[in-house]
Amino acid sequence: MICALNQHVAGRLEEAARLLRDQGADPYRVRAYRRAAMTIRGTSRPVDEIFRQQGSAGLKELRGVGDSIARAVRELLVSGRLPMLERLRGESAPVALLASVPGIGGVLAARLHDELGIDTLADLEAAAHDGRLETIAGFGEKRLAGIRDSLAHRLGRVRTPAAAGPPPPVAELLDVDREYCEQAAAGALPRIAPHGPATGSCSMRMTGPASGCTRW
Repeated sequence: MICALNQHVAGRLEEAARLLRDQGADPYRVRAYRRAAMTIRGTSRPVDEIFRQQGSAGLKELRGVGDSIARAVRELLVSGRLPMLERLRGESAPVALLASVPGIGGVLAARLHDELGIDTLADLEAAAHDGRLETIAGFGEKRLAGIRDSLAHRLGRVRTPAAAGPPPPVAELLDVDREYCEQAAAGALPRIAPHGPATGSCSMRMTGPASGCTRW
C-alpha cells in the first residue's frame, strides 16, 4: 500500500538530490539522497510511525538512510521543513548559482543569465568552450581558463591525457641508424675527452671506427 507521507518525504529528498547535482555537489552525496528516497518511497510502513516508535535509530535501519539523511527526515517529520532543502533552493537561483563560480561575480552572472540565457553550471561550461563567453566583456583568456578548470572540477569531468603521437616509421629509424654508422666510420662524431685524471672516476671517449663508443 502506498503511504502518502512516505511519498512526500521521498519527494523532498529527490528534490534535494537534484539540486545538489545541479550545483556540482559530490556525486556520492547525490546518490545517497536518491537511494534513501527510493527506499522510503517503497516502504509500506509510515516513516512517522517508525520515528515515533524507534526514533532516529529506526530511521537508520532503513536501507540507504544514514545519520545525515535520518536527521533530515526527522526535521521534516517534526517541523514540516527541511532547512537544507530551502538553502539549496535559494542557491539554485540561476544568478546565485553562476556567481558561485570563481571568477564570476554577481554582475557578470546577471549578464550571463540575461544576455546568454545561461541557467545552469552545465550551460556555463558549454558556453566557456563554444566561444559565447568571449562575447561578454570582461572574459579574457586567463579568466576563461580558470572558469573551465573550476567547472571541470565541480561537474566531475575527467581529463584524458593527450594521446601520444604515432611511432616513427621503421624506415626512418633505419635511416637514422645508417647515418650514425657512416659518421662513426668517417670519424665525424663528436669526441668526449676526459678533463683529467680523477681517482675513482670513469672516462669515456668517442672513437672514430664504426665500433662506436669505447669505455675505459
